[in-house]
Amino acid sequence: MKFFIFDSLSRTKKEFVPIDSNKVRIYACGPTVYDYAHIGNARMAVVTDLLVKTLKKKFKNVTFVSNITDIDDKIIDASKKSGVPISKLTSKFHEIYNKEMNALNVSPPDFQPKASDHINEMIEMIEELVNKDCAYFSNNHIIFRVESYKYYGQLSGRSLDEQLAGSRIEIADYKKNPRDFILWKPSESNEPGWDSPWGRGRPGWHIECSAMSKKCLNIPFDIHCGGVDLTFPHHENEIAQSCSAIKVDCEPQNFCRYWFHNGFVTSDGEKMSKSLGNIKLVNEILKKYSGEVIRLSLLSAHYRQPLNWTEAILQQSEKTLSRIFKNLEKIKKDEIEDSQIKKNEFFLEFQESLFDDLNTPKSLSILNVLINKLKESNKKQQSKIYTAIIEAMKLLGIGKNKEIIIENFDLIKKLIDERDRARQKKDFDRADEIRLELSKINVEIEDTKEGTKWKKLK
Repeated sequence: MKFFIFDSLSRTKKEFVPIDSNKVRIYACGPTVYDYAHIGNARMAVVTDLLVKTLKKKFKNVTFVSNITDIDDKIIDASKKSGVPISKLTSKFHEIYNKEMNALNVSPPDFQPKASDHINEMIEMIEELVNKDCAYFSNNHIIFRVESYKYYGQLSGRSLDEQLAGSRIEIADYKKNPRDFILWKPSESNEPGWDSPWGRGRPGWHIECSAMSKKCLNIPFDIHCGGVDLTFPHHENEIAQSCSAIKVDCEPQNFCRYWFHNGFVTSDGEKMSKSLGNIKLVNEILKKYSGEVIRLSLLSAHYRQPLNWTEAILQQSEKTLSRIFKNLEKIKKDEIEDSQIKKNEFFLEFQESLFDDLNTPKSLSILNVLINKLKESNKKQQSKIYTAIIEAMKLLGIGKNKEIIIENFDLIKKLIDERDRARQKKDFDRADEIRLELSKINVEIEDTKEGTKWKKLK
């Protein structure tokens, strides 16, 4: 069964053929850790996690690297505003990010390098660029000369005018060309800095991923992942500096063979932004919905399409999971050997949909058909369908373990209704007893103005 992926560089869907089938290598741009993750960050993590999980169905050895940016002007600003030291601030949000992604059933990367641990590699790469005349020294900065790389703009497909507009934030009089970007900048005494051939300073954002991907995976590697918002200028700059460090005008494929970009997440039809006050934070959503509900919602649209994040999507995902669990709990679970799973035509049909550029809308449609078939099939076929559903959920990340603990929704609803009646009668002792009963089956409840909310704890 072939695996197809849409490559953003060639703008075509094509068969994924790794450089070395014995070692598939993937890199994703991770978070800048100075605040809580929003649902857009989570979408990248979830769809990349699904990509890795699916590739592991075909290839035995898949290595996944996703970095942590702990050096950045935003981090410095946040530290100054909060009065919290940078190391403490970044450690806090690094830990929170990993916990939140774990709640969404995102497996940790094989390597999670921090930018601050790879300064030497960044300095070495910058030196190579200076020696090749692809970068220059100006006003205590080292700046990449965009005109030195003839393939610049190939990934994003932006015209010269669009590149200038996209670079407007970094325009400075010490640049020879407004499109040029910073590789190294000087640091004030109260800012983090490292000694370098150009004085005490810190790296620009773009050089970080180039240095860390090379260090952890070697180049070229197979797939580079990230949100579509990173295509320009971040990924465009990565290609330019990484390839130029190899040799002048080295083709983009010598850095990475496939580019995997997920679409934007909007909030009720509007772009998420601080000015609109509509940024949806993962930790806030987790207070109302389980991680599996959030994950299913993030996978409900094809990863390359925009996803309009609404309460309705979450409610629908909750209903979908409830329906799946209710149908599964009616069937006796049998232990199925892996060899049988590989021959299971129901699961193979599901898997094929994910092998086709992670077509989650189609895969969820197939899962829905299997649920309907489960009720109507004979005992022999029922066992195969049940197995296919379990494996499909496991692959999607909405069934963390092979043996899924299926919640008895009817019992939970009955206990919650009884507790509501007890509270109305002011029988708080009985209400507390029911809360305890629910906690014993890993159900947490919350009393809200809209009624009692509950979620399954891990």
